[in-house]
Amino acid sequence: MDRTRLHELLTQVQSGALDVDHALDQLKTLPYEDLGFARVDHHRALRKGFPEVIFGQGKTAHHIIEIAKRVVANGQHALITRLDEQKARDVQAALPELRYYAEARVGSLGELPQPPPQGGTILVICAGTADIPVFEEAAVTAELLGNRVERLHDVGVAGLHRLLGSLDQLHTASVLIVVAGMEGALPSVIGGLVDRPVIAVPTSVGYGASFNGLAALLAMLNSCASGVTVVNIDNGFGAAAAATLINRVHSSVLGKI
Repeated sequence: MDRTRLHELLTQVQSGALDVDHALDQLKTLPYEDLGFARVDHHRALRKGFPEVIFGQGKTAHHIIEIAKRVVANGQHALITRLDEQKARDVQAALPELRYYAEARVGSLGELPQPPPQGGTILVICAGTADIPVFEEAAVTAELLGNRVERLHDVGVAGLHRLLGSLDQLHTASVLIVVAGMEGALPSVIGGLVDRPVIAVPTSVGYGASFNGLAALLAMLNSCASGVTVVNIDNGFGAAAAATLINRVHSSVLGKI
């Protein structure tokens, strides 16, 4: 249940096209539905603007299937993150309509949200090709949350001229998600070049002293560039969720101009 569907429901009740009892039947699972092993938060789209997201890691395929069924049955789009290929095959056997994005380890069920006509763009950038799994998690998630997304690959600081050749793209985006491992310097460089929000995502890519992404995380947290915020190691989803909220505010302002 999201704001659009609830508005339509209340309008039908107001006009007499739908009686109160039938409306209550559609609202009875709010604010959540208890499946025994999970309480599905059908109210989240009303509060946050997008439905509850299913974190696939640690869940069985059965749990994912049952939660996804209930999300879609309530007229919402089901987004599944950290979905490995074996679980994706198991879920797809029960739900053939599952769309699976292997590089991002993301699954999707139900009607896809569309970007607003006047919406801004989220630009997702990665420092190196080894960062692509996290980069794609961020990019695909942002798309499935209803954003217009552009991608910029392999522009790390070891060859800064590659980034400088794409300055126009950096300056036209509403929000930038910057994914980097190793020493994690790229978000600071970009933060010093643009007047847009920069969301930094450290990855666990790197040699021994990168400490599985800790070096990149600390570098990003200590950035001297203003306007850089940081999510946790390998958290492409978290970056996309934050960028979505920022982009909506930006789009709302554009719509009023």
